[in-house]
Order: sequence, then structure tokens, then C-alpha cells
Amino acid sequence: MSTAIPDHVLRELGRTEGDAASLGLLVRDQDTRRLLLLRAVLDAASAAPATVCPPPLLDRLREDWALLEAAERTDRAAARTVLFHPLAGPWAQRLLGGLTAPAAGPDLLADLAHLTALAAAAAIRAGVAFESRLLPRGGLVCLPTLGAVRAGNGPIGVSYANDELTLRPEGGPELTVRCQPDRTMSSGDPRWLPVLMLRAIPPGGSPVPLDDADPYGIDGGGLPRYGLSGATRIGDHERKEWAASWSGVEPLLRIGGEHRLTEAGVLLRCVVPLGPPTGHGPTGEGAAHCSGTRSEAFGAVLSSKPTTSAYFAATLVHELQHTKLAALTAVVPLHREDATPRYFAPWRPDPRPFDGLLQGAYSHLALADYWQRFALRARRVTHRDLAWSEHARCREQVGAVLPVLAGSAALTPEGRTVVNEMITVYHRLDDSPPPAEYLARAQAYVSTASVIWQQRNGSRRQ
Repeated sequence: MSTAIPDHVLRELGRTEGDAASLGLLVRDQDTRRLLLLRAVLDAASAAPATVCPPPLLDRLREDWALLEAAERTDRAAARTVLFHPLAGPWAQRLLGGLTAPAAGPDLLADLAHLTALAAAAAIRAGVAFESRLLPRGGLVCLPTLGAVRAGNGPIGVSYANDELTLRPEGGPELTVRCQPDRTMSSGDPRWLPVLMLRAIPPGGSPVPLDDADPYGIDGGGLPRYGLSGATRIGDHERKEWAASWSGVEPLLRIGGEHRLTEAGVLLRCVVPLGPPTGHGPTGEGAAHCSGTRSEAFGAVLSSKPTTSAYFAATLVHELQHTKLAALTAVVPLHREDATPRYFAPWRPDPRPFDGLLQGAYSHLALADYWQRFALRARRVTHRDLAWSEHARCREQVGAVLPVLAGSAALTPEGRTVVNEMITVYHRLDDSPPPAEYLARAQAYVSTASVIWQQRNGSRRQ
């Protein structure tokens, strides 16, 4: 699979920018990869020995696939909202791995059962009537992109017709959920847990799900990684706090330039709420906030609850750069370095591989640009102080690693173009330097980080 990236698009992306057409190239490539991955799952199931995928499970998988096809024939866009949901990526990759393993793993049954839930959600969105059975997981039955229902341990009978979903738990009363014209689901039954839809960015776009129901939010429902806390369900009070913080994001993104609104509108498909970072609290030593992305979950931003709209906006700027660069590198390689962690990065205590260095510099460059624009437009002294402090720190962090990136002989021609554009943006920041006191603190911060890193990691590359 090959997608050409025109030079002007490569340069835009190198500047941490990109208009809707340029970003659309990355989106289409990622969507094509998702469809190929799903087809690979079907093929792997058909080829798997009966010890891995017994005939009854294979028959069920084919029934689910037929329902997906019916949904796509009826309303392709509606069905693909589910198929392209970011969290379907980690699920499909894990299921593919399970189907190609020598023997059935402990999670294979649950992963296969999730296809039934995906097919059901696609059918509901497309308005296709069906009857099925869903298996609970952790006390919940999830319908991806729509919501979840609290359930016991037994299967739930499901039927859908005429915009009405009926769920019949074992040993409990049935409940009815209505499908609204905008394809959101509502019910007066407290067992139904709808996905909170955050208003579109920019206006006129698609609302953004705050998806706390999908079991594949982080590590396929397994252990947290990379310093991230686990995905978490949020209560009514927290939903109001998330929505309130989100309500201020759009105007703050606009401060960073129209391209920040564009990338959010084109790339962001859901937010996954995380719990507070490990160690956070009055007696903890951890960070107050954590966020991340996953290359296999294109379009998802994982984040603990931001304390303010400004930090929410900055989180989107930061994480969508990772989304953007990961999608670009899936199309065209930017370097030929190996994955050995050997480089100093001022934002991490551990050595980073070259790719991690490039990813971090790229996202911090976008943040330096964003916070500079914020500082120049801020009216309140406290806001201006915060923005200059964040800008100076990010700027100095990027400046510490740009020479390493620029001096690498492992960059491909495309990678050289991207890094050269990053250097252009970095020097453009000098047009409006931070006040001297902020710059001095940032320089001291990076210098201290370098000394500590060297003490911990010895002769590895600075």
C-alpha cells in the first residue's frame, strides 16, 4: 500500500501544520489500513485451526461479518463510524494476534465476542434490524461509539428495529433504549450508560465522544503503560467537569492558529478519560496530569482530566502532533535508525530511541508555538505568566535535541524535509522571545535535566 505525499504537504506537516486536504491524505491512508486489518482478522479466523477458533465461534464471526456488510450496504458512513472508531484498532490487532497464535489464548473468546458488539453498533447506526446476543465484560456490555449497559455475568439478548434497542439480561428485567435522529442513544433506565458527546471542534463538524465505556481504551483493557493511568469510567459530576473544561477549548485552540482547529476537526475522533496518574495526590510524587496516543488507535487522545481549558487545549495540540507524525511515518519512512534507546530527551528521564526523540521534539515544537501565541494574546497577567513559562520550557527542550536530529545521517530525504521545516519554525519563535526571567529558568531546567540524565545513563548519547 502506497500513498504519495506531495512535497508541499510534507513541508506543511514539518511545520506542525496541515490544512484539511493535507491531513485528509493521512486519514484516508489510516482508514484503508483499518479495513485491511479487519479483512485480515476474517481471513485469519478462517485459516485458524479448530483448537484456536472452533467451528461454532467461526460461524458466529461470519454472522457478525454479514451484519457488518449489511450495515455498510445500507449506510456506509454510519457503519464506518464504528469500523473507524479508534478503539477498534487495538481490538483488531489483538484479535489478529490471538487468531494466529499456536493455541487459543485466555482473551480470545472475549476478543471474538467484541466483534458481535461492533457489528451490532454498526447496524444500529445504519438502521439495520437484527437480533443477537452480547457477552458482558467487567459487568458491562459495550456497544462501541454508543454506550454500555450494566449487566451481570450472563449473556444479554439484543434486538433492534424501528430506532428501538431492546436488551434482555439474564435474570433481570429488559430495558429499552431509543435511537435519536443524531444516532445517539437515550434511555430512562439507569442501567444504560451513554457515551458523552463533546461538542464539535470546529463548529459544524462531528461531536467528539468521551469514550469511557469501550474495553479497549488502553492496552486492550490490560495494564497501563508508558506512565499512563488506566482508562476509567466517569460519574455524572465528572462528566459535567469534563464538559465544562471542553467548552473553553475551541477559542483557546483558535489562539494557536486556524490550523490547530483544523487538525482537531480532521484528526480527533474520540477522547478516552484516564484516571489520575500514579502517585498523584497530597502525598504522591507523580505528575498532576497524563496523556498519550496509540498508533494503533488512530484519532484517539487518552487523557486524565485536565485542570483547565487551557491545559485541555494544550493536551490536544501535543497529542495530535503524535497522531499526525505517526500517521505520516506509516506512509513514508522519515529515518533508518534502529529502536535502541540511547538519546537524551529533556522531557523524559530515560534514554529515547531516535524515533521517540523525533516524536517528542515535533510535539514540543508545536507546544512552544502554541504557548507563544497564547502569551502574546493573553490579557491576564497570570495567563501570560503561565504561557511564557510553558513556551520557554518547550522551546529550550526542542533546542536541546534539534542538533541531534539535524545531524543524523539516518534521515531519509522526506525526514530531512520535515526536520528542516521544524528548524525553520524553531528559529521563527525568536521573533517574539520570552521575557529573560522565563528563558533563564527554562535554560536552567534543561541544563539540570541533562546533568541528571548523564548521571543516570552514563555515556549514552546526549
